Amino acid sequence: MSYRAAIEQLNAMTPELYTQPGGLRRKFSLDEVRTLLAAVGDPQRRVRSVLIAGTNGKGSTASTLASILTASGVRTGLYTSPHLARANERIRIGREEIDDEAFASLFFRVMDAAHMLVREGRLPQLPSFFEILTAQALLYFAEQKVELVVLEVGMGGRLDATNAVDPLLSVITDISLDHTEWLGSTIAAITREKAGILRRGGTLITLPQHPEANQALGETAAALDVRVVNAAEYMPPIGASMAGSYSVEALGAAIEVDSPLSGAHQQRNVALAIAAAVELALAQGFPITPAAIADGIRNTRWPGRLERIEARGVVWILDVAHNPAGAWALRAGLSGLLSEDRPRRLIFSCLRDKPVGEMAQIFFPLFEQVIFAPIHSTRAAAMEDLEAAGRATGTPAVSAGSVREALQWAGERGQGGVVVVSGSVYLVGEARSLLLGDGGIG
Repeated sequence: MSYRAAIEQLNAMTPELYTQPGGLRRKFSLDEVRTLLAAVGDPQRRVRSVLIAGTNGKGSTASTLASILTASGVRTGLYTSPHLARANERIRIGREEIDDEAFASLFFRVMDAAHMLVREGRLPQLPSFFEILTAQALLYFAEQKVELVVLEVGMGGRLDATNAVDPLLSVITDISLDHTEWLGSTIAAITREKAGILRRGGTLITLPQHPEANQALGETAAALDVRVVNAAEYMPPIGASMAGSYSVEALGAAIEVDSPLSGAHQQRNVALAIAAAVELALAQGFPITPAAIADGIRNTRWPGRLERIEARGVVWILDVAHNPAGAWALRAGLSGLLSEDRPRRLIFSCLRDKPVGEMAQIFFPLFEQVIFAPIHSTRAAAMEDLEAAGRATGTPAVSAGSVREALQWAGERGQGGVVVVSGSVYLVGEARSLLLGDGGIG
């Protein structure tokens, strides 16, 4: 079967988090994921892994750690979500994403196994979009004989499909309120779900954060006899500039940290990646050196995170801030880029389960105009809800008929200024493809 057929079938699957009004929510079960994995040869047992959970920053941390491992000569798999433009982006070895032929072949192998399990009554339903992709990724990594897989948790942790692995390390990034209808309404409840990736007698890499998160992580770690590694020693020295490179000591040497990922919040993600790399070197024997850590950080690629593109006389800033914590990080990252004497516009859209009113209050007032754009998702927020959030801030706003139209509008009126595109991965992915020439916006 062709790659195109695989993508069409994948896209036709109902997203996990989509629930029709009045409909039942999908129930997730690691037992079902393990049944699927067993049917394709238990690939999760043939790879060593690091599992990374959190609300914000887990993708940046995963990509940085994978880059460090690749720079160390380790054959490294990287599994992330969601994707910006192509599903292949989620499954990488080194710096190369899975090719179309391998993607299609593995997809249909997993789907055939899933259909068989449903027919035999061993699964109550077909696996979800994310469960299929996770099984596909693990099968790819096992058959390609990677030495270590870095896995980004999709949502939560305890019941996430990625949690079927037995990780060498568990990493937990910053935790805030998000997906509250699935994970709980408090920081403590959400933290306990994410702490589900911990293993008895295992190792946790994390940083001090919200007091409720610290307490919940500490309690879970103590109950499981988990050793906790604090990555704070790999943060910039007190008083160092919040931008540019800085030096930290790791593996007995000074390392110049020069990450292409912009924003002060990325310093926390980089610190977590360094701490994980050091632990892998010292406790697991991976051939990671100080030079490789510096090289891997410098060569990290993770688009759509305060990404800067200069085109058509405009500075475009693309960032997938999709919750209030991400919005605050974006606001801090924009400091110095926006000024009253330069045009400054925001193209925005988000999903309906996000607190659009709160996000609007955080950064809409920074702009002289907001342009709302529709996105292709069953979970997209209604345009009237976006417009209402805009009115509540008093920021002038208009609604475009498409992302392409929003880019054209902002580009024409924003010459010599800055246009920020943010609020949803779907929005940033489509805008990025258009700006980089895949269809053009002219």
